[in-house]
Parts: sequence; structure tokens; C-alpha cells
Amino acid sequence: MTTSASAHSAAPAAPPLRVAAKGWGGHRTIASALAAAPPGAVITIAPGVYTESLRLERRVLLEPEFGSGTVHLRSPGGPLLTVTAPGCELYGLDLRGCDPAEAAVRVADAAGLTLTECDLGVGRIDVLGSRQEAAAADNAALTFADTLAGALRDPVGGGVLLVRRSRLHDARHAAVHLEGDARARLEDTVVDTVDGLGVALGGSAVLLGERLRVTGTAGSCLRARGSSRVLLRDARLAGPGRHGLLIEDEAEALLEECRISDPARGGVRADGSASVGLADCRITGAGTDALAGYGSARLTVHGCWILGPAGHGLAVAGEATALAGDTLIARTGAAAVRVGDGAGAALTGCRIGVSGEHALTVTGTAHADVTDTTFADAAVCGVHTDGRARLDLTGGRIERGETGLRLRSTAAAAVRGTTVTGPRKAGVEIGPKARTTLAGVRIGATGSAGVVLDSGALLTMEGCAIEAAGGSGMVVAGAAEPSVRGLRIDGAAKNGILFAPGAGGTFDHCDLTGGNFPALHIGRAATPRFTGCRVLDCSQDVALAEDAAPVFEDCVSVRVKNPALPPVTAAGPAPGAGPAPSAGRPGPAPDSARPGGFSALSAGSDPGELADLGEPEPAPETLEELLAELDELVGLDGVKRDVGGMVKLMQTVRLRQQAGLPAPPLSRHLVFAGNPGTGKTTVARLYGRLLKALGLLERGHLVEVDRSALVGEYVGHTGPKTTESFNRARGGVLFIDEAYALVPAGVSNDFGLEAVATLVKLMEDHRDEVVVIAAGYPGDMERFVSSNPGLASRFTRSLVFADYSSAELVRIVEHHAQRHRYELSEGARARLGEHFDAVPRDARFGNGRTARQVFQAMTERQALRITELTDPVEAQLVVLDEEDMPLALPPV
Repeated sequence: MTTSASAHSAAPAAPPLRVAAKGWGGHRTIASALAAAPPGAVITIAPGVYTESLRLERRVLLEPEFGSGTVHLRSPGGPLLTVTAPGCELYGLDLRGCDPAEAAVRVADAAGLTLTECDLGVGRIDVLGSRQEAAAADNAALTFADTLAGALRDPVGGGVLLVRRSRLHDARHAAVHLEGDARARLEDTVVDTVDGLGVALGGSAVLLGERLRVTGTAGSCLRARGSSRVLLRDARLAGPGRHGLLIEDEAEALLEECRISDPARGGVRADGSASVGLADCRITGAGTDALAGYGSARLTVHGCWILGPAGHGLAVAGEATALAGDTLIARTGAAAVRVGDGAGAALTGCRIGVSGEHALTVTGTAHADVTDTTFADAAVCGVHTDGRARLDLTGGRIERGETGLRLRSTAAAAVRGTTVTGPRKAGVEIGPKARTTLAGVRIGATGSAGVVLDSGALLTMEGCAIEAAGGSGMVVAGAAEPSVRGLRIDGAAKNGILFAPGAGGTFDHCDLTGGNFPALHIGRAATPRFTGCRVLDCSQDVALAEDAAPVFEDCVSVRVKNPALPPVTAAGPAPGAGPAPSAGRPGPAPDSARPGGFSALSAGSDPGELADLGEPEPAPETLEELLAELDELVGLDGVKRDVGGMVKLMQTVRLRQQAGLPAPPLSRHLVFAGNPGTGKTTVARLYGRLLKALGLLERGHLVEVDRSALVGEYVGHTGPKTTESFNRARGGVLFIDEAYALVPAGVSNDFGLEAVATLVKLMEDHRDEVVVIAAGYPGDMERFVSSNPGLASRFTRSLVFADYSSAELVRIVEHHAQRHRYELSEGARARLGEHFDAVPRDARFGNGRTARQVFQAMTERQALRITELTDPVEAQLVVLDEEDMPLALPPV
């Protein structure tokens, strides 16, 4: 007889009972042995298949006679195992329920069950709790592993589950469900192949997971609601069909040394007033935002890596807050860090690199406090603000990218002790009416101007330096009023400071050095004031346009070829130089300072820079550009034809409206029917931009939601949640993914029906402001549309997104390769085609997501191969060959 499980617990008082279907033994069925077993009994089971429904009503241990995997328990119908007593244990058993959508194991309130080296399939584990709020206080201690293990013996409150070295699989809805004040600990356990959630918590339940592996879930790997709590250590959450971790309501989660890879949506999402902490974790390949907080959620991140999300690396909105320290965020498809609405973020010692948009964007009324953080290689801005957002940036570095800092918020922004180097355009742009303080900021090697102030900008600048600007050191637009002290501008390619017509400001004790253009170009009616400033080592110090009225006090020129200011040498003013004027213009300037009478500009200024006082607003997207972008998408021929036809129809509607004719009845709302990964979200985003280009939507942005963003947990909660999501989409597109989840089959009193009714009313009240796209599996969308007469009348057109062919999947891999500067060899293309031909087109097929996972696996294999080469050349670094095809390709 094996002694495995019994060795982990106190020696039982009763002698062991034996079960054998035939041969010697006291019992032919396990149920018979359970009926005869006293508390604390050990029941050994001979090899075989036992079809029974079992109830554990006393503390017992069930174990195989000859080792794990030799005893198979099968449910004849209903739950396989119902546990009503504390301290029950199963070791080494193979367990199968009868229905993946039902509970195979039920642990009752105040009962306890330990599974060790078991294999449970076809059904979930339900652990029930008392549902009493008072139990939450008792659960506080259960965040520690030792007290949870003790609770298995003497549980207080809800049911307790301990699973060690086991596998849970082939369930529907969830593999493990904890409710009320239930508690569970999962150690060295694998959860896989679940048509739903890996683990679901509600109420005040508590989960401790150590070395837990969750993979192959159609929904999120783990979801916590209510006031439940989760602690994961060294967990792996891989490839879920939705989020890696979804924490809602007042739930809390703490992750230590965990890995979340390739979720179809977010890596971690927190909603409501949830709280999530991550330490030394990795989130890679998220399909949307890697880490996101909404509502009043709280995110704390330390020592983490966030790599390769299609959306943002870290995003907070609503009133959510995020604290991130010593964290790397890189290779994001959108802005690396986005702080929106009224949210707040604090970044300390972080590294933000290679972002598809801005490295950090702060919008709305949000605020961000950033310390000792590096932003590098942003596609647009290193740091961007607008609306009434507040920024406090200290000790940072902004490297390369398009623009270093673009500050357009009308709220105060302060940047101290920060370095901006190597942007392709301006180092710092300050928008109209923006209020900015720059202190101890160094700006160098910019592609155009070092600092650009737009009309009406307010700047306080002290102790800063601008070096090697590709344009002028500073450009000041009309009506801008900078207050500058101790600024040093060295080696600007054009003017040191260029003042547009009507510009002003005060400049105290500043130095302008080097350059072939005039150090100061002062435009028509400009009125800047300079005190104690010096111009050094350049061809010309001041160039004045007509009606310019600068004021110079105690200002001099040093080693300037054509000075207008009093020149000085080491011994003082040059012989014959007059005194520096105390007010008004400088004294009579030589002809070189006033070529042609200064009719508009001096000969030493650049008209292009005056005309372009900052980066111009991007030109509006045209229909032709957007339709060309649509046409470039792989496959989707039918969708492209449908969208093109709708565009033509809407153009006609627009022409009729402009001619004063009534518009024909037209519903812009759509149903997108297709499997995951077929491009529905991409086309929805393009559709919004097309409608904006047609003038039918104000913004054209996309707001993506699902059931969790629309449906509440209690009566009266759903309407406000749905309205809040709808309002965020006003002026754009509301994209409801898996919309059919709002109307579960066979359920007549679900809160989702209230969300549908609210949506119908909002669509009517704001018919011209929002376009709604409902997306999901083809077979389920008809049920959604027919659930409410208002939906059927508004969703009159469906677009069908077909699965990608093998050739199209190869083209998608090629697209990813080109985007990341790789090339596929002919052998790799052929092998890819063979692989995609062999992939089963079942419910788990990921379409475009599968192609992306294959590409990522190939780059990892290539990187390992390249490290074995002594001196690889560039061609070897970019080619993905057939030998880079992984031996075991990623699951689909």
C-alpha cells in the first residue's frame, strides 16, 4: 500500500479500509467503505474504474493501493464528489465528472478537501462559503500560507480547498469557483483547457496560488470580484482568450514573481475599487493594454517587465491610480504609459522604451508625478500632456523619439533636472495657454528647435541649457510671455532665440554662444526684455524686424563679428564703443544688422521657422488614405467590399444633407460576426476614423468594452455602468466584444438584459453621436440581436469576418516580421504554410493571434541561434529561417 498522502498528515487512529471491485477486500464500492469508515479513516482502493457519486461526511483519506493514476473515479450523473466534513483528503486519483459545465467536486460551507497528485477533468470544483460579510475580517490572516493550511484541519467559516501537484482541466465556465468566504490554496498545479475562466472568486473568498500554471482558457485565467483576495507566487498565466488577471469591485490581488504571457486582451485589468500589486513580474505580448486600471482601482508595480503589448503598457483612467517603481515598459503598440480622465500615476526609477505612440501621455484632468525615469525611442513624444492634466517630472531622461516634451495642458507642469537628447524634431513644445516651469533642464542634439512656445504660452525657465539644436535654440510665438533666467544656448544651427511678431518675455543673465545666424532675431512689434545677457562667438548678435521694440539692460557682445550690442574684450568694452542703452532699442546698428531696412525679416532669420512655430497639427486623414489602409489589411475581402459600399452610401447622404435634402433612413450601427483574431477590432477602429473623415463623427475614437464593463453586480448598478461606458464613446465608436454574453442562453433574469435596454435608450437619445458595433462568434450574435426589439431595428447590417487561410496567416507573419525589421527565408515561408495547413480550425484556433505567437516564437529561436555565432553579420541578424521554427509551435 502506498504511504504518500498519509505521510503528510497525522497517523490515522482507525485501521485502513480496502476497496476492490473483485478479489479479496472488505468493500466492493467506495461508497460502501465511506459508510463504514470512522472519522480519520484511511481507505485504500485497488486499481480499476469506479462509477460512483461519493459523499465525504467524515474526515477520511482516499488513496490508491498501487500508486497514482491506477484508480479512476467516474460520475454516473451529478457531482462526482460532495464534501461536507473538514479535513478530507484524496491522493493520486483520476477523477472525471459527467458535464464540463457542472460541478464535479463540491466542497460545502465549513468543509475541507485536499487533492494531492490528482487529475480532475470534465467539470469544475465549487467551494462554497457562508456569504457573511463578517467573515472577511477572519480571512485577513489567511493571506499567509501557514494559516491557510491549518484551516484545512479546523475551518472557520466557508469551505477550504488545498490542491497540490495536480491537474484540473476540461471544464466550462470555470475550473475552480470560490464563493462566500471560501478559501483555496493551489500549489504546483496546472489548470488548462477551460472554456471559460481558470479560477473565479466572489464574495470574500481567498486564493493562494504557488507555482500555479493556468493555460488554454477561453476567458481570463483568473477573475476576482466582491471583496475577494488573491495571492500568487511564481505563477504562470499563459495565452488566455481574455485577460490574464481580472480584478473587479473591491477585490485585491498581489502577484510576486509571476509571468503573464500572450493574453488576447489585457495582462492585468482592475475595475471598480479593486487593488492590484505586482512585484518582480513579467507581462508579455498582451493583445490590448498590458496593465490597466479603471474606476477607482489602485495599481502598484515594482521591479516588473512589461513587454510587447498591442496597446498601452500601463493605462489608468477614471479615478484610478498607479504607482510604478523600477519597472521596464517597452515595445508597446500604443502609448507606453497613459494616464487619462481624473486618474493619477507616480513613476519612480522606471525605463520606458520603444513605444508606438507617446512614451507617457497625461490627459483630461489626470496627474502624473515622475522621478528618475528614462523615456526612450517613442514614435511620437517622450512625454505628452493636454486638457487640464498636471505633470511633475524630476530627474528624468528623454532620449530620441520624435519630440521630447510636448506640454499642451492648461494646468501647471513642472520639469526639473531632466535631460532631453536626440529627438528628431523639437526638444520641448509648449502649447497655447500652457503653464510650464523648466528648472535645471538640459536639451541637446534636437532635430529642429530646442524649445518652442506657442501663442499665449506661459513659461518660467531657470538654470537650463540648450545645446546643438538643429534649428533655433528657442522659438517664441506671438503673445507668448516666457520668464527666463540663467539660460545657456550653445551651437544652435539657426538663431539662438527667434521671436515671432508680437512675442515678448523677460530674459535675465542668459548666454547665447556660436552660430552663423543672428543670435537674437526679434520680429515685428516683438517686445522682449533682456537684462545682463551676453552673446558670444557668433557672426551677428541682434537682427531686428520693423517695429521691433526690445529692451536691453547691461547686455554685451563678446567676440561677435557684427555687434549691435556693446562689444567687450577681456579688458572691458572695445575702444570707441558707446554705452549700452538702458532702455528701448540698442543704439544705431551697423548695416549688417538691418539689411534692406528690415521690411519684415532679417536676412539672418529662417522664414520657415517663423511660419512653423512648433510641430504643426497633423493634417486630417482623408478618405483615400483610410480606404488604402483598409485595403492593405490581410484577407477580409468581403469586409472590405461592405465597408467600401457603406462609405459610398454615406457620401451620398452627406451630399444630400449639404443640398438641403432629407437624409434617407440609415443605421450606422453594425454587427461584426467572426471568430477571435480575425481583425474585428482593427476594422472597427478604421470604421470610426472613416466616419470622422466623412464628418459624421466628431472624434472617431474607439472605446472597447465587454460584459464586465457594462453589467453590475447588484440591482441598480448596471444602468450607471453602461451609461458611463457609452459616454466615453460619445463622438466615436462603442465596440462591444462578445456582445452575446449580455444575453446568456436560457437565463431570463440576468442583469445583461438591463444593460441591453439601457443601450437601446442611449442609442436613441444620442443617435448622431455614437456608433455601436456588437462583435462576437457568428453563431451567437443572432441571439443577441433578437433579444430586444430595439436592437433588431438598429442592427440591420452584419459583416462576416472569415477565418484566415494558411496563405493569409503566412502574410500576417511576414507583416510582423517587416514591422520589426526581420525577413523570412523561402524555407521559412514554406514551413509556415505547412504548419498553418495542419492547425485544427476548432474553437481554440486564434487566427491572427496564432500568427503573432508563431512569429514571437521564431524570433526567440533565432536569438538563441545567433548567440552561438562568433561574429554574425547584419544579414544573419534579420533573417528568420526554417530552422527558427520551434519544435513545438505555440498552442492555438
